Amino acid sequence: MASRRGQMLDGVLLLDKPEGLSSNHALQRAKRALDARKAGHTGTLDPFATGLLVCCLGKATKISGHMLDADKGYVATLRFGEETDSGDLTGNPVSLAPAGFDGVDQADLERVLLNFKGEIQQIPPMYSALKRDGKPLYEYARQGIELDRPPRAVTIHDIELLSFDRLEAVIAVQCSKGTYIRTLAQDIGRQLGCGAHLKALRRTSVGPFGLDKAVGLEALQAMPDPKAALIALDALPAGLKPATPTQKD
Repeated sequence: MASRRGQMLDGVLLLDKPEGLSSNHALQRAKRALDARKAGHTGTLDPFATGLLVCCLGKATKISGHMLDADKGYVATLRFGEETDSGDLTGNPVSLAPAGFDGVDQADLERVLLNFKGEIQQIPPMYSALKRDGKPLYEYARQGIELDRPPRAVTIHDIELLSFDRLEAVIAVQCSKGTYIRTLAQDIGRQLGCGAHLKALRRTSVGPFGLDKAVGLEALQAMPDPKAALIALDALPAGLKPATPTQKD
């Protein structure tokens, strides 16, 4: 019989996080739908962002560290002409394009995108969960305090322009752990000289897992047996299966 705290389930849930929920709130709702006792996710998405949230249940939590270190894929919508303090559409404008700005040229954007392929240096945003003196940077930012942040090396494995209309562009990004797509959008806007911020963000992959295999939160909650959405431990990709104890002679 399952306890009041939930069942001891082992496996991985690929969740398509909806817009407007924090990663933890999405995880907790999925956990309730599954009636699971122990669950954690492997990389935060901002509330405005959507897409792949890899949730590990029970013994699968042993792969969480590996997933945090994994490469990730995103589809990002950039809005040109305005930079915000958060780097996305939820923030306050901090700079605007020069008067008369009517968009960017595609050739200029494609040239700038090439500058971001490979290893680059990023300054983490103030609106992030990185900690200083035990307190997340976003708490300082909310008080109007900006602290110096040392740049960090990250790698953009691939960056591709998917669509373009002068004031907005959609790009696909494959990147290493620790990459801030909000900062990438901001830096692209600065190189173009017009400013930019993220209008939308969707995570499409985490390591070997893809969004095409994910289930939406509402769909999960409506399933007769939500546990059917779990990837069993023995079905995980090679290299991710938790080690099992070996029996001694």
